[in-house]
Amino acid sequence: MNTLMKDSDVPYKKTQNILFVDDDENIRKGVLRLFRQYQVPWTYHFAQSVDDAQDILQVHDIDAVVADICMPGRDGFELLAFLRGHQCWSDLPVVMITGLDNPGLKSKALNMGATDLLNKPVTPDDLLARIRSVLYIKHCQDVIKSQNAHLEELVQQRTMALEATRLDMIWRLGKAAEFRSNETGNHVIRVGYYSKLLTERLGMAKDFTEMIFLTSPLHDLGKIAIPDSILLNTDSLTDSEWVTMKTHCQIGQQLLTTDTFKEINRFATMGFAIEEILNMERNPFLQMAAEIAAGHHEQWQGGGYPLGKRHDETPLAARIVTISDIYDALRSKRTYKPMMSHNEAIDIMRAESIARFDPDIFFAFENSLSDFQDIHLQYGG
Repeated sequence: MNTLMKDSDVPYKKTQNILFVDDDENIRKGVLRLFRQYQVPWTYHFAQSVDDAQDILQVHDIDAVVADICMPGRDGFELLAFLRGHQCWSDLPVVMITGLDNPGLKSKALNMGATDLLNKPVTPDDLLARIRSVLYIKHCQDVIKSQNAHLEELVQQRTMALEATRLDMIWRLGKAAEFRSNETGNHVIRVGYYSKLLTERLGMAKDFTEMIFLTSPLHDLGKIAIPDSILLNTDSLTDSEWVTMKTHCQIGQQLLTTDTFKEINRFATMGFAIEEILNMERNPFLQMAAEIAAGHHEQWQGGGYPLGKRHDETPLAARIVTISDIYDALRSKRTYKPMMSHNEAIDIMRAESIARFDPDIFFAFENSLSDFQDIHLQYGG
């Protein structure tokens, strides 16, 4: 279905508003008689000074201004400068009128943004024709603004839909590993919220916070490739099984870093325009997700896996997810362990904190315990 608007979808305003500005009362009365004689379909307002005009502009939705240049005090050029200096009136059609015989005035008026300049005496037909013309211009501007607003709304709606779809797909993908290991709760969702909370407590930038919220649910993606005999084992793993289990970090990293556009010929024959995609820089979303998958089992003092990294050798996002993942794993029932209470989990984490966790992140965690409890309660299951 075509969602674009046509010009006819934006009707003329029932009443268009004209502001006529002139300090000469006789001219104002003459214009008023002219409007009444021709029964113009407009609402008209009269001002005798720039100050009066500004007051009227604040109250009424004016569609066009007709202003004399020469007025006591502030002149028509000052009114024009005022209008062009405010965004709400920056494109308002303005017709200037002058009784001065100065060829340079028209150039000045047009350069300042006037729609036109008429010389006195102005015939009724010329004045009415010019007003009708600028009102049509105003209508066209309104059509463009309505089109732009409509398109912007459509873009926002579709962007929101795409974001919702992306988040849904990410969490479904993250949950795939849970289903394989019979962890069918909301572990990946809770880890996402825990990690987002910690980044906020650490004062991280909004972009980083949003990114980790989206990427952290993929931390155990590599478990998809672990055999059921290991993943579903309720007994202690053998040394060789444990070696295999640890590979889920590297598998997850590989899944998130593999170049999916290597088969360029196949994509090209399917009609996809991928030249721009191939030239793009590395996707920061996938980069963070891969770093988390690879490093969320590393430990602050070394001794973790798969590479035994220490301190900030492990990326920050992975160090944050480490705490989120361990807290939720301790709080959750697994095939090899019962569920622990909040206090039991905290006691274990505190006892191991020096060896396992980045001290700054753990400090933020200690100051967020009630929020962690709330998240676990809200997204339990």
